[in-house]
Amino acid sequence: MSTGIIKKVAGPLVIATGMRNANMYDVVRVSERRLIGEIIEMHGDEASVQVYEETSGLGPGAPVESTGMPLSVELGPGLIRSIYDGIQRPLDDILAATGSNLLTRGVEVPSLKRNIKWHFTPTVSAGDEVQGGDVLGTVQETEVVLHKIMVPPNVKGTVKSVTEGDFTVTDTVAVLETAEGDKELPLMQKWPVRLGRPYQKKIPPKQPLITGQRVVDTMFPIAKGGVAAVPGPFGSGKTVIQHQLAKWADADIVVYIGCGERGNEMTDVLNEFPELKDPKTGRSLMERTVLIANTSDMPVAAREASIYTGITIAEYFRDMGYSVALMADSTSRWAEALREMSGRLQEMPGEEGYPAYLGSRLAQFYERAGMVQTLGSEDRLGALSVIGAVSPAGGDISEPVSQATLRIVKVFWSLDSALAYKRHFPAINWLTSYSLYLDNMETWFNENVYPDWMDCRTRLMRLLQEEAELQEIVQLVGMDALSAPERLKLEAARSIREDFLHQNSFHEIDTYTSLEKQYRMMKLVLAYYDQSCEALSKGADIEALVNMAVREEIGRFKYTPEKEVGPAFEEVLAALKEEMESLETKEDE
Repeated sequence: MSTGIIKKVAGPLVIATGMRNANMYDVVRVSERRLIGEIIEMHGDEASVQVYEETSGLGPGAPVESTGMPLSVELGPGLIRSIYDGIQRPLDDILAATGSNLLTRGVEVPSLKRNIKWHFTPTVSAGDEVQGGDVLGTVQETEVVLHKIMVPPNVKGTVKSVTEGDFTVTDTVAVLETAEGDKELPLMQKWPVRLGRPYQKKIPPKQPLITGQRVVDTMFPIAKGGVAAVPGPFGSGKTVIQHQLAKWADADIVVYIGCGERGNEMTDVLNEFPELKDPKTGRSLMERTVLIANTSDMPVAAREASIYTGITIAEYFRDMGYSVALMADSTSRWAEALREMSGRLQEMPGEEGYPAYLGSRLAQFYERAGMVQTLGSEDRLGALSVIGAVSPAGGDISEPVSQATLRIVKVFWSLDSALAYKRHFPAINWLTSYSLYLDNMETWFNENVYPDWMDCRTRLMRLLQEEAELQEIVQLVGMDALSAPERLKLEAARSIREDFLHQNSFHEIDTYTSLEKQYRMMKLVLAYYDQSCEALSKGADIEALVNMAVREEIGRFKYTPEKEVGPAFEEVLAALKEEMESLETKEDE
């Protein structure tokens, strides 16, 4: 442990002397108020400390004490349903301790509650050989989540004793005989946030993370264990998309990081999630959710730590063999915190003032996602999928954070303000977005949904691209210049846009669409187009085809309940066939 004194204070940055025995990334306590900070630079006996609390009132000469430990999170029962700030301080306990809605400086509360007892059921016996990642036993944390108590990484030995019963997170539940002597294992373990948790091997992601959002699942899917970026200007729906993915994504655990966004957005999450019913279990969504609320009015340095806190918690649940979805909203605010700290350290700036190491820091964060074979003798697979929102100023994605992110991620959902102003949500632009997982997942879709899934998806994309080319002609010389087949392409593309890609997240049925229903919706649009092309070749009138009554039924198919999809699909197909036959009869007459 090292103790020094403050030499200089510059906003959230404190320069302390006499810290020769401290280490990089040690957690320190600053001044008599014991504010939490972290050493981010060392020069001889001078340490640069980023302080995670308000530093007003601090001055030279105040004590700085190193704890000798890196910034770490507590991992154990009690994480689920919790609401933390950026350095894993529980906001409800801070409120109870201080009686204030504001974060009081210097408050010390444990991350995991020490007064709650959890029932531990062992899955090993005395004499068993165990290693890092092996499950010692389980705790039923919520009705939805079975919390697996694992041997910490880098620990190996023989179980000397293990006890069933009710314990707090600090109570010993098992004792291991190791090469270094007996090691007591409580329900809780700690892990440094800047170090990724180890695993046996990373597996190429080939299975999609089903979200129920049609433009995502069909057009630009993300893999389980994949990474995606959602850049977009103000008001284009970044936060709504992340809320939708958190609610509906096929994940066992959701970690939602509000990283520097406005307080009212996190308030929406805090109000909505407890009331939302999990579609898989029928219970509250909070029973499988961890929230990190680090809003824009909290200290800027804590914003930088928040994404590491969140992804470490997510890796812990991944190691249990769960599929975890992590939402970071937004990495632009995190990058701004990096920029401010870099400026105060007087480092050489990169583009637009961001630090030169911005790209590598982003890569270090996103590379912690993935589908992995976890540690332990049991053959367990876990997945951590990361969706990061990016908030470029004015929606200009040529700025450094967006460009650095795009070089790393494999899915790009490009939010378009023009679509948002037209009330087309999700406002994901189908011409500029992409998913590099498509080739890997083609086999999965064709084998697990329908053999022609990818063929249908490809035809829809082709029609949308051809529509964009035809729209340029229409704007130049008008609709009358188009031939009948080209006019039909425009109508089919309009149906794809309005009936398939447009989705109402506030409608009780349209908010989520199964893959089965998505496939049938694609087939209806393509059936209309194919049969209209055939009728057109036989001399049908284009106006009659465009104004067919069945198009209304195709458009309203999205509001069909999931259990009625099959019969409703057949009814619309029959109506389409019947109306086509009546058109042909009129033509013959």
